[in-house]
Amino acid sequence: MSISKMTAKKILKSVGGDRISDSAATELAETLNAYAYSIAKKAVKLAKHARRKTVKKADVELAR
Repeated sequence: MSISKMTAKKILKSVGGDRISDSAATELAETLNAYAYSIAKKAVKLAKHARRKTVKKADVELAR
């Protein structure tokens, strides 16, 4: 699962962008996906360190 280019365009429009180029939407989507992957990986590592299989909200918060 990843953030699509269309979702990135919606985000840019929601903060006031009138016209968004495909390259801008692609760049935002790639950046957000990389950031989300990094947080998810850290959150899973924290859960495993706590000897849990369930990733909790606190793990995600700490991973940020």
